[in-house]
Amino acid sequence: MEQNDVVVLRPAIAIAGRVMFTLIFFLSGVAHFTDLNRFVALMPAAIPFRTFWVMTSAVVELVGATLIATNRYPCLGAWLIVVFLVPVTITVHGVAMLTAPDEQMQRIQTSFFLKGVAMTGAALLITQLGVRRTERSLEAESRGRATPQSV
Repeated sequence: MEQNDVVVLRPAIAIAGRVMFTLIFFLSGVAHFTDLNRFVALMPAAIPFRTFWVMTSAVVELVGATLIATNRYPCLGAWLIVVFLVPVTITVHGVAMLTAPDEQMQRIQTSFFLKGVAMTGAALLITQLGVRRTERSLEAESRGRATPQSV
């Protein structure tokens, strides 16, 4: 085992974590298409081609979440989520947080902004994990039967 290798002790927990992390992106991605006008209205008016950006972000969310949840190219999927989250967190929630008309809405937008920051951090962490061996695969490898599993 490499010195910096990560060993997944409970693959089922890793699967549950991937599904739980990506659920919001699946739901949001679908909602971007089913409630397009509402999402376009959330974007600052100064941004051109808002409908295009909402639809593009929906595709990025759905593809990124799929790659992470299925563990097929999870690093790429996580980078797609980062590319989605950074501008959305700043332009939608950051701007709304600073320009909200009342204190309650400022607090709500601050919460959304911090949630975006936290999810970006989690996605960045996923970009660094990649495919790793589990304890079982290491045991099998030591017996001569390599069966790598992913995080």
